[in-house]
Amino acid sequence: MKKEDYPRFTIIMRGYTKEQATEIVRAASDFGKHFAVEVTLNTPNALDIINDLNEKFGNLIAIGAGTVRTLAEAKAAVSKGAKFLLGPHTFSKDMIDYCHSKEVVTIPAAMTPSEINQMLVAGADIIKIFPAAVVTPRFFKDVQAPLGKLPLMAVGGVSTLNAQEYLDNGASYLGMGSKMFDAEVLETLDQSGLKETYRKLIQLH
Repeated sequence: MKKEDYPRFTIIMRGYTKEQATEIVRAASDFGKHFAVEVTLNTPNALDIINDLNEKFGNLIAIGAGTVRTLAEAKAAVSKGAKFLLGPHTFSKDMIDYCHSKEVVTIPAAMTPSEINQMLVAGADIIKIFPAAVVTPRFFKDVQAPLGKLPLMAVGGVSTLNAQEYLDNGASYLGMGSKMFDAEVLETLDQSGLKETYRKLIQLH
């Protein structure tokens, strides 16, 4: 996929079963232009889940991989249809170049202005600021004052309760895990409850 097509919100699925992942994505597939879905590679059977979700919903919503740390992991995820890759730290230039050769969006992580600049120079599409809760929403505004407008994604401690604050401070993208959902909705995987969560996020400005 192209960077300009990457949606504002990323649903982070860490440790979910294939059944749980399927229901979460089924509900999100109605809002495909607003959401991407990340399966972290430290989830049991992650590659199988990525492959299965792509077969079922790949034409409706972007499915990708998270917690990608090496070139080998990047290649494995892309072989299963991952359209984008997120990492918990910076990516090597080899990882970024490989992904671009496959038209896969790269989203490495950074926590300092120097790391952000390093990843931009290396050609990363979007920079994941992680953990966002540690640097606080203000970081996004402050770091862009000298560096200019940047494609920054807030991940780590982002929830429906504080999402607007990150957007107000200049985050262009948000990644959310279990904090995206009410505990009961996550436990029951109720389609109407899941869709209502997605609708609330889409209404943010």
